[in-house]
Amino acid sequence: MRILIAVDGSSFSEAALDEVAQRPWPAGSQVLIVTAFEAPLVASPDIWTLPTDYFEQVERSVRLRADAIADTAVAKLKVALGPQVEVKGKCVTGSPKRVILDEADKWNAELIVVGSHGYHAWERLLLGSVSQAVVAHAKCSVEVVRRQAVGSLAAN
Repeated sequence: MRILIAVDGSSFSEAALDEVAQRPWPAGSQVLIVTAFEAPLVASPDIWTLPTDYFEQVERSVRLRADAIADTAVAKLKVALGPQVEVKGKCVTGSPKRVILDEADKWNAELIVVGSHGYHAWERLLLGSVSQAVVAHAKCSVEVVRRQAVGSLAAN
């Protein structure tokens, strides 16, 4: 079985990891943990005042954080699933919705597991929903793992 898990370092993606870690998987199964990242845009029209290497520094910083998230998730699942399941991680630049779907297609995933922030309709409209886009467009099965958010928009 080929299982792609999308993680972003949130408690919601941690719930998706926990769900996969708790299940018995057939020997020879493969897990690919994918972290998508995008460097933030500058909200200032005066970009000429920034240091010349500003964008490289920001992208490097965002990539290091994404690498750390993926490495932590890989280590966690390797311990939980043991040697009978191969676990690898990958960080990809781009929109999470597109990255998850593209990587699942390229890797021929049989199952995509994502966490859900549990947004209501209004928050989904404003913020978008990665899990909703993946469910709507994936070519394989998708499991959306929900965890109740405490003190966030989703808890209201």
